[in-house]
Amino acid sequence: MFELLFHDAYLLVANKPAGLLSVPGRGADKQDCLAARLQRQFPDALVVHRLDMATSGLLVFARGAEMQRRLSQLFREREVHKRYLAVVNGRLEHAAGEVNLPIIADWPNRPLHKIDTVNGKHSLTRYRRLSLDDYSTRLELEPVTGRTHQLRVHMSAIGHPILGDALYGDAASASRLLLHACALSFAHPFSGEPLNFVCPAPF
Repeated sequence: MFELLFHDAYLLVANKPAGLLSVPGRGADKQDCLAARLQRQFPDALVVHRLDMATSGLLVFARGAEMQRRLSQLFREREVHKRYLAVVNGRLEHAAGEVNLPIIADWPNRPLHKIDTVNGKHSLTRYRRLSLDDYSTRLELEPVTGRTHQLRVHMSAIGHPILGDALYGDAASASRLLLHACALSFAHPFSGEPLNFVCPAPF
């Protein structure tokens, strides 16, 4: 199941569990997703952004086409502030920093993405260390840009893949991908009032 954290006449905010698709995939076996489940209760719910199937956390849905347009514009103009919690492999010695490496789809190896300093799109991730032990580091991540797999690609590129990452690290290093969308803040698309949502990580 999923947890509905907020709803009004204009938008919905839900906590997506790991292992559930955000939107339908290809094939009859990939039709169960958070969007479909929400639409049973809210038929006007429309997708604005998405999380990887393996990632848990906060997702926003618009109610109706006009709100979808307004919310999509907020995301496009980077007026939605997102924070993720991740546990990465190894000890990240810097308390804070950023990864500024361009990303491109790795077409021969889809759905993988990769760093490409010639053809890749500008991609920026900020990180802040929360804690560390002998084998791993707990981080707060801020994707300034919103490229597909950005956090996973960037952490792997600096030698600290997210634990449980079957694509860019070692799936056996954790029981799931240890990546969770834990905070979202943006202006309400109708009233303009500030909205702030926090959802603690389940790991």
